[in-house]
Amino acid sequence: MLWFTVLFPSYFLLTTNFFISILYCIKLKKTIDRKANKMYNRQRKEFKREDKNRMKKRVLFISSTGGHLSELLQLSPLFEKYDYHIITEKDKSNEKLKEQYGNKLDFLPYGTRAKLFTYIFKYFYLCLKTVYFYFKLRPNVIVTTGTHTAGPMCYLGKIFGSKIIYIETFANKNKKTATGRLIYPIADLFIVQWEEMLKLYPKAVYGGSIY
Repeated sequence: MLWFTVLFPSYFLLTTNFFISILYCIKLKKTIDRKANKMYNRQRKEFKREDKNRMKKRVLFISSTGGHLSELLQLSPLFEKYDYHIITEKDKSNEKLKEQYGNKLDFLPYGTRAKLFTYIFKYFYLCLKTVYFYFKLRPNVIVTTGTHTAGPMCYLGKIFGSKIIYIETFANKNKKTATGRLIYPIADLFIVQWEEMLKLYPKAVYGGSIY
């Protein structure tokens, strides 16, 4: 029995360690499975969110600064319904918008026809940036309240299949704007804010005041 008294403690110890190792492996597997499930569920949520964003139409809201931008921002309740982006001219009055909209907002150079010489060069640069932004964003729909800033984007969009929605400014009640004349022939939807304007734009839709 001497061999038994010598070997049994060693055997018992090995057996115990063996079962402890098995229990540890089972516990480790459960921990790994639990963490893997958490990661899987988190990734599923992210994929669903990305799929939802991919399903949203890409809509570009564009206008020049000032009153036209003020009108455009009246449409802000619509922004979250789409994969939206905003483009406007950069000046001191709207710099803070970057804090609000972050990477959903981009700027085009600001130019005024009062300074015709510099305006020509700035507008050429604006056109180049317009091409860059269009192919970066690839909008399904372009919505604009004018003015000259939006012209190149609308024509580029029309060439490459984007739908064009133009909202004529509230400031004009009996007279066409220059950009209105330019965009009217290509617009898929042309909206006026005064009924009187339907005489000037027979194919337009009266939408009432944007304010």
